[in-house]
Amino acid sequence: MQRMTVTPLPGRRPSPDDLLVLLAVARAGRYTAAASELGLNHTTIARRIGSLEDALGGRVLARGAAGWVLTPLGEHAIMAAEGVERALGSLAPEAPRLSGVVRLSATDGFSGFIAAPAIVAVRREHPDVSLEIVAATRRAAQQRVGVDLEVVVGRPHVKRGETTHLADYALGIYASREFLDRNGAPDSPAALEGAPLVYFIESMLQVDALDDARRATPEMVDAVSSTNVYVHVDATRAGAGFGLLPAFLADRHDDLVRLFPEEIDTRLPYWLVSRPEALRQPTVLAFIEAMRARIAAVEDDLLGRRSRGSAPGSTPG
Repeated sequence: MQRMTVTPLPGRRPSPDDLLVLLAVARAGRYTAAASELGLNHTTIARRIGSLEDALGGRVLARGAAGWVLTPLGEHAIMAAEGVERALGSLAPEAPRLSGVVRLSATDGFSGFIAAPAIVAVRREHPDVSLEIVAATRRAAQQRVGVDLEVVVGRPHVKRGETTHLADYALGIYASREFLDRNGAPDSPAALEGAPLVYFIESMLQVDALDDARRATPEMVDAVSSTNVYVHVDATRAGAGFGLLPAFLADRHDDLVRLFPEEIDTRLPYWLVSRPEALRQPTVLAFIEAMRARIAAVEDDLLGRRSRGSAPGSTPG
């Protein structure tokens, strides 16, 4: 692909301040959010962007479905803006301390169990870093407006974005011990036909992998359906029925029993989708490393529980 060449208008040179404003708008997706981050007002942001476009001789931003996105000229200008940011950071007399907001879209379970502890680890060393989470179970967006990172279930198909496989997790059928004592334990997966199921609202599922996981179970009747996986866990623990639950959430509860782990064991992948420019931000990279460390710790904990026999593993006999 031919490299774009920026030709400033005669007598005009892009202002470093204008470039930093573009960087903030590109990361936030909105003038108002960028204005809040920079301590400016909306009018000043618009004026700065206009000044930059005048200097570069073209549009650097275009309206997307959910906010502002970079044009090809804007993507080229972002590299210069990041150079200005790095140069300013290098002037610090001490070792650089990270700051800024990381914006993440992820599923409920990943948000609460992986992302939240990961940002805590980052903030121990860099207390000026914060995390904004949009909890959603959906396909990867074609344009990441207003977020730096997305974590989705299933391999994403995006045209603009870097994709990375993070980890796989298991879905299994669980029930509370009290529910099994009251209703009896099924002796085979076939015996679950007509039994109450706790899972996602089928008509609202946007993720094919989660929809396919339901087909691994016999014909069950919806008892409690929710878009939130923590509701699935709590409803199953309360005795609402058999929950199709992530093992990394369910295995931590001693009052839950996993049924038929050999027959019903669906493996689903978590994928990370990133804006290319986000991967050049030290704050975002630190957060990704912290998420990877948290995933590794959770996997080690699950293996330890299973080796000690403290994780639910089979129907009580």
